[in-house]
Amino acid sequence: MDAQTLSLSPSAARRVALIAQKQGKEPILRLAVEGGGCSGFQYRFALADAPEADDMVAETDGVRLLVDPVSLDLVAGCVVDYLESLGGAAFRVENPNAAASCGCGSSFAV
Repeated sequence: MDAQTLSLSPSAARRVALIAQKQGKEPILRLAVEGGGCSGFQYRFALADAPEADDMVAETDGVRLLVDPVSLDLVAGCVVDYLESLGGAAFRVENPNAAASCGCGSSFAV
């Protein structure tokens, strides 16, 4: 799969760059999928130091998004976005593979 199967929105890229700058790290966000959550799978975000050899890498405005091969099967075609509202601010994954998701948007089922 190529990097076009997953993308990071410009607002998410700006937020990752800001967080990384405050922590003195490279602007690299890792998205992983783990079992659990109220719908079966849940998203995990973390700053990464560098990509692993088998990671899929997508880049937006100089910020890299990393996904491991196992997680990629569940998030291919996704857009990682950052939304701010009166209810709070959070990274959101717009996942076309999800058959269902929970109200909070942090877990999903396929």
